[in-house]
Amino acid sequence: MLNAKPRPLPLQQSNMTWKERLLLLLLAAINFTHILDFMIMMPLGNFLMPFFHIKAQQFSVVVASYSISAAISGFGAAFFVDKFDRKKVLLFGYTGFIIGTVCCGIAPTYELLLLARIVAGLFGGLIGAQVLSIVADIFPYERRGQAMGIIFSAFALASIFGVPFSLYLAETISWHAPFIFIGLLGFIIIPAVMKLMAPMNKHLHGGVRVNPVQMLRNVVTSRLQLTALALSGCLMLGHFVIIPFLNPFMEFNVGFTAHQRNLIYMVGGIVSFISSPVIGKMADKYGKHKVFTIFALLSLIPIFLITNMPPIKYYFVLMVTGIWFMLSTGRGIPAQAIISNVVAPEQRGSFMSFNSCIQQLFTGMASLIAGWVIVVGPDQKLVHYPWVGYISIAVVLLCVLIAAKIPGKSAPQAIEKEQHLKESEEKIAV
Repeated sequence: MLNAKPRPLPLQQSNMTWKERLLLLLLAAINFTHILDFMIMMPLGNFLMPFFHIKAQQFSVVVASYSISAAISGFGAAFFVDKFDRKKVLLFGYTGFIIGTVCCGIAPTYELLLLARIVAGLFGGLIGAQVLSIVADIFPYERRGQAMGIIFSAFALASIFGVPFSLYLAETISWHAPFIFIGLLGFIIIPAVMKLMAPMNKHLHGGVRVNPVQMLRNVVTSRLQLTALALSGCLMLGHFVIIPFLNPFMEFNVGFTAHQRNLIYMVGGIVSFISSPVIGKMADKYGKHKVFTIFALLSLIPIFLITNMPPIKYYFVLMVTGIWFMLSTGRGIPAQAIISNVVAPEQRGSFMSFNSCIQQLFTGMASLIAGWVIVVGPDQKLVHYPWVGYISIAVVLLCVLIAAKIPGKSAPQAIEKEQHLKESEEKIAV
């Protein structure tokens, strides 16, 4: 009996408290508006290009400007965010982001719209890293998958309600309306966070503080952290190389109407919203690496089908895209839990800022790569769209290989071992 293996805790013992659920609700609300602002830009191209009399290349610059500015601010923030309460940094970034988004909605010229997107990106680059850092600080690795699942449900909700409703506002009112809608939601969320979210400063009271230069050196010289950042960047590249031209491909190549096109996001969002909490619990129960690998490999099938889709009945397309949304979510939830575990808590905010920077940078790269590969034919049909599918498949396979090199539960021991090795090498060098 003494040698018997301990039984795992029943699932109900890991249930969240109401304070944890309230925190996740607030973070998910922030994520919803943040993600919706990014997602809505791509389908609004049909409105913005004729309104401002701009070409597709100019529109792609507007889309990429947000990601590039967010990457720059995320990199800069990595040098100081761990010195402050995460709640304060989150509120600062989110307030600036909402102001920038409202300015997008009232921009009278292309140049001012571009400037507003840059401003929104500079502040938006602070948001994602702080959300993930707070989740990682509050929830231990064993329960982090479930928490990440709830946070990721904001993406699904943005697809179910946010994008279709925003497009409806654009069609019935004007392209300005979606940005104003996001701004109004932000003005509700900001005071709610100020009042209901407790200070997030536990990371200030433990561990060894390092200066910004040393922080960057730690990341650059840490094989573990560089591997995690590579996984994060490749995940973004593999996903967003398909997204920018999904709508026009479905309309001009597959033959979807505007209403049917909106259903892609709605159906995919519903499937992801339902599956996200389940996937999070699966990751906690069966292991983050195993769940990530299974979902990543399965996602290769819909990637190929979507990017090689012939003109067929729309409900078949909705089935394939819905499965793709679910499997993409199934990759992201365990992956973010794995990535968040490769750094000590007192340095997590800075690392997650680097992570956010890499994500934004690779998202922008994905859009540029897709723009270089795809050609619009004289009949408005997209040429070479299958090529971005093959790029996505190759990148997802690379993600599986990269993830296998990152430890899971043993990450703290790996971090400590890596630190001891660094100290030994420094002593030898001296």
